Amino acid sequence: MANSRKSRFSLEERVSDALHAVVPPDSSILLGLSGGMDSVVLLHLLHTLAPRLSCQLSALHVNHGISPHADAWADFCRVLCARYGIPCHVEKIDIAPLRREHGIEAAARQLRYAALTGAAADFVALAHHADDQTETLLLQLLRGAGVRGAAAMSPVSNDSGQQTQWLRPMLDVPRSAVLKYAREHALSWVEDESNHDASYARNFLRHQVFPQLEQKFPAYRETLSRGTRHFAEASGLLDELAELDAQDWTPGTPLQTMFLRTLTLPRAKNLLRYVLHRQGVGMPHDAQLVEMLHQLLDARENAEVCIVSGAHQIRRYQDKVYVLPELERFDSALVLSWQGEAELAWTASRQRLIFTRTAGQGMSWEKLQAAPVSLRLRNGAERLRPHARAASRSLKNLLQEHHVPPWQRERLPLLYCGEELACVVGVAIAADYQAKKEEEGLLVSCVECDYDAPGS
Repeated sequence: MANSRKSRFSLEERVSDALHAVVPPDSSILLGLSGGMDSVVLLHLLHTLAPRLSCQLSALHVNHGISPHADAWADFCRVLCARYGIPCHVEKIDIAPLRREHGIEAAARQLRYAALTGAAADFVALAHHADDQTETLLLQLLRGAGVRGAAAMSPVSNDSGQQTQWLRPMLDVPRSAVLKYAREHALSWVEDESNHDASYARNFLRHQVFPQLEQKFPAYRETLSRGTRHFAEASGLLDELAELDAQDWTPGTPLQTMFLRTLTLPRAKNLLRYVLHRQGVGMPHDAQLVEMLHQLLDARENAEVCIVSGAHQIRRYQDKVYVLPELERFDSALVLSWQGEAELAWTASRQRLIFTRTAGQGMSWEKLQAAPVSLRLRNGAERLRPHARAASRSLKNLLQEHHVPPWQRERLPLLYCGEELACVVGVAIAADYQAKKEEEGLLVSCVECDYDAPGS
């Protein structure tokens, strides 16, 4: 019982228990440090607990440049971290490109999370507390969110496709306990003047709604937090149902439309929502989900379905659903000269071309010495003979035969020797250029990349 009381009332012990449960020794923890009271308290706690956790601690301050005091806040964070001997990085961001579409709050939040996600750390610690959780729940419900949105924030989570885990070790702690700790340890912090602007939804709830709510329901934080846990459990069960309906689908691979066709509308929406979430797509509204399903399942068979959702595209091809990052513009006149490099950047599809010397496979090395080798895009008149006994075929026919999705065809790298088409990378090698048994050859393959590869 004594330990229970201590855990209940000691913020240090509650945070320590939360971290010890999930953070292995020798892990790296990055704190999102705004300079406000909550993150300053968590910085102090992490600095105190770091030796017990045997972890490497660092901090990141994101300077949005919104407030006239933004640079002073960044300096405050640098000085504070220097006092603790904690590395601190300040990243300045420009919210203007996203501000018009998403508004100040959402744009700042999106860019802040992007900066934290991009940092190299095993865990990213955030200073959200129980009051923040309550605000998030009500805002999600007022936006008409589903079960996943109503689950609000999780004490431990990770974004799809990311190894970094997000930690919120104070999520079950009321703000009053955080303030009490700050005063007991004589901590100083910065005050963001925008926190008192009731035109922001969170501030309206914090300053006008919650004080009245507390008079009628003093335990509203605990009861609403319990509600988020119920929603989280329900969301987990819906994910398990989606996994059954998806039948071994994995992120990065297309989903068979037949899995959606055999389901009731609620289950089909649940499956599509799950697939989108697992691939990092922001959650569409219910009406948008229904419209997506309509286009994916009811459009004519040869229709090129392309649905834009944020920074992603949802496409259908041959009864498969593809979820892709939004395709970037490319130079239709792109031509690369190959001078024997091991790899080249193919910017038309953000891929790297890998060149591998081999024997008895790929293109004849001897044949490729006859003229300069270059890589180009298709122009619509290409033909290629894929086998010695085959007739010359149009590239359009070959791509259809190999089930290459339409949106990839115009971006495919074509390898030329002089003015002869020797290879459609990943599809076919011209018969005259195929390496014979034991002959020295060259294989060319494509791999995805998220950076500027050599040769770019």
